[in-house]
Formats: sequence, structure tokens, C-alpha cells
Amino acid sequence: MSTQPDAGKTAPSDGMSASDIALAVAARKLSAVEITEAALARINKRDTVLNSFTDVTAERARARAREIDAAIAAGKHAGPLAGVPFAVKNLFDVKGLSTRAGSKINRDLPPAPRDAMLIERMETAGAVLVGALNMGEYAYDFTGENVHDGPSRNPHDPTRMSGGSSGGSGSAVGGGLVPIALGSDTNGSIRVPSSFCGIFGLKPTYGRLSRARSYPFVASLDHLGPFARTARDLALAYDAMQGPDPDDAACTTRPVEPVADLLAQGIGGLKVAIAGDYFRKNVFPEAQEAVAHVAKALGATETVVLPEAARARAAAYIITTTEGASLHLDRLRKRPQDFDPAVRDRFIAGAMVPAVLVDRAQKFRRWYRARVLELFRSVDVIVAPATPCVAPKLGQATFTLDGVELPVRANVGIHTQPISFIGLPVVAVPVPLQPMPIGVQIIAAPWREDIALRVAHALEKMGAVAAPSPRGI
Repeated sequence: MSTQPDAGKTAPSDGMSASDIALAVAARKLSAVEITEAALARINKRDTVLNSFTDVTAERARARAREIDAAIAAGKHAGPLAGVPFAVKNLFDVKGLSTRAGSKINRDLPPAPRDAMLIERMETAGAVLVGALNMGEYAYDFTGENVHDGPSRNPHDPTRMSGGSSGGSGSAVGGGLVPIALGSDTNGSIRVPSSFCGIFGLKPTYGRLSRARSYPFVASLDHLGPFARTARDLALAYDAMQGPDPDDAACTTRPVEPVADLLAQGIGGLKVAIAGDYFRKNVFPEAQEAVAHVAKALGATETVVLPEAARARAAAYIITTTEGASLHLDRLRKRPQDFDPAVRDRFIAGAMVPAVLVDRAQKFRRWYRARVLELFRSVDVIVAPATPCVAPKLGQATFTLDGVELPVRANVGIHTQPISFIGLPVVAVPVPLQPMPIGVQIIAAPWREDIALRVAHALEKMGAVAAPSPRGI
């Protein structure tokens, strides 16, 4: 039996969701090979503008697509993501590629002998890896501007930032090159690109998804997760990647808890609150508008205060810079000239932070987590801005918030850091404002990704949130 679809059937569309692709491939209305070739053609055409990819694994993708088509032709189930193209931030190990982590130094590493665990799980679910994506050096970035590979660009305006450090992931999905990408989030690096690029992003609970065979930044804060153009696609990817993994000491031993089939339950009975105080400060009007828009759609009127959120952000900075520096001390001694100077200087500063401050930050972290978890006794979801503004211009060094001029790179994650600091699950949802989209965080209690995704899906069904078509490419 031929692995190609019947003659006369429709060619793959740029706008197909991962869910629609998988259904079409499983039904043999489209072949995985066709879908893969269409994705490779989009990358070849559009990435000259976006600069989201650092490596395109075309032959690997074609071989995998042929395997999927052959399996389906033989009557086998090819998985819930059959034929779906995806790409990964280049801190994921990809067999045969050096794991760059956005750096110049890591290019001297030997090729990875095995894929990252999450790549293996995505491919087990039928997805097709098409490449590795641009990112901020060693993930210490919020802008998506890489001095070695050039900036990944915003799909709605290529003169603007894609956000970091998973900028290539946000740009590739926002630009329609692939329906799903994987990234990492230490202080906001899934949620910031999702906000700037107008897409959905999931930062799961700390420890929910394996980080095995990915390049670390801050072990006690690092999360891996997916980007997509719909909440359902986000849920499908998340379900595919769940599961214990002894190769990641932080990975939970909780059983797999699928969420995709729960989306249709809706949000009846859920109590939604708006993050107040700290989260209403230091925002531009567009961020205020986006939160108000989402809150209105959800019927949310109650405000809750996350106690000492500003202090949580400061403590997150201390832990980030000290843990990050400790990982790179040898490289800082031997090859300081090969770092992005801005990244190098932050690591050097982190190496000089007194141990007593780190100890205080960790003690505060435990106190803060306990206080925030108390809020979820009375609410199911908290809504907050994902970024204080829409995507700034590439190269923009500062912006003015509440009358104070602040550095862009350090402050676009002002509202994400107090959440990742204690490992809560968050879905970033895109509000398609004009001329640029902006994201809102849907924050849930630990291990309740299902609730955050149900809310995101309901907002999408209402038409309150959506991933806009790319306008800049």
C-alpha cells in the first residue's frame, strides 16, 4: 500500500494546528512526508527573516516522516502527534549536533550521542523533529538577541524582539514555521517569548517534565515546556512529554496525568482571581488592558495579593546569578572573551555574591511558597500580566516604567520571576491587541496544569485570546 495520500487531496496548509495535522495524517488525508516537506519549505522561506533556527535536521525529519507513513500504511497507530513537525531550543541535546545553549564555547563540544528525553517522548508520540532553535546565551536572557547567531525576530514586526531566552522557539511558532516548539523557563523564558510573539506557552510545575539531556542554567529553577498556537496543541504536547525519569533527580514520580481530554470540561465552578499590588505596578497600558480583557471574559473581580512578590523577584535574581555562575566558573576563567559580554559580567557578579545572601534567599523562598500556596485554598486560578509591555525594538536598552528608566533585558520578566521562583504551573495566553500582541499568565496550584489549560482553552473558545497570524513575514 502506498504511503502517499490519494491523488487530488489538499496540500498541507500553513495554518493547520498540530491536532488537525495528526488527525489528517492518521486518516491518510495527508502524509507525514508532505507535512514535513511543507514545514521545511516554510523554514527555508521565512527563516531568512526570523532567524529562529540554528540547525535544520531535514534528512532526519524526512526519514522519520517516511517511518510514520509506513507504520500507518501497515495499520499501526502512529501516535497522538503523528506527523506533527516540531523544533527545540538549542539547549536540548539533539543526536548528532553539538548542544550550543546559545553559546560560542559549546560549539566545541562533541555531538550529542542521544536525544533529550523530551525529544524522545515527542517522537514516540509521532512528532517529527525538524531542527534546533536560536536562544539567548546560556539561557541568561529575556530579549532573544544572541551576539553569536544574531537575534531571533518577532513574527509580527521583525524590528522587534522575540523575547528570551527561548526566542527562537517563540519566533518559529509565532511565525507559523512549526506548530509546536520546546523551550525552557527559568525566570520567564517560555512566558516572555509567548507574550511577545502572540502564542500559547506552558511552564509546568517544577519537576513535572524531565530535563534529562538538556543544558542547565539554574538547576533549582529550570523548567522545560512547550509553545503552540492553540491551547489544545499545548495540552497534546504536554501529555506526550509527561512521565517519571530517573535521569533527572528533580523529576516527579507522580503518574502521568493527561489533560487534553479534560479541556472540554470547561471552567464552570472554577474561581478566578486577579493578581493585585505588585502585579498592577510597573506595567504599560497594553498590559493592563490585556489583564482586564481576560479577567472580564472569565468574570473575575476578586483581587489577591501575592505577599512580598517584589522580594521574591530579588531572591530569584540572587539564586539565578549565583547558581548560574557556579556552572560556568571554569569557562569564565579560561575563555572569558568568548562570552556575550553582558552574560559574562552577570555571571562574574554572581560568583561574588556572599553566601549569606544566598542562604537568606533560599529561606525566604520556602516562606514565600507557603504563603502563596495558601491563596489556592480559596481560588483555583490567578491572572497576571506576562510582560509589562509588548515586544520592544531590537537593541532597545531601556524603557520607562512609573517614571523610572529601567534596563529592558532585566525587567521584561518582572512579572514572571515571582511565579517560577516557586515552581507554579502557568499557561501564557495571547491577547491579540493591535499592532502587537501581549500575553497574560494563567497561574494554578502545583500539579494543576489541567486547570490552567482548561482556562486557556475556554478563553480561546470564547474568542478572548488567540494566536494572531504573523504580520511581519
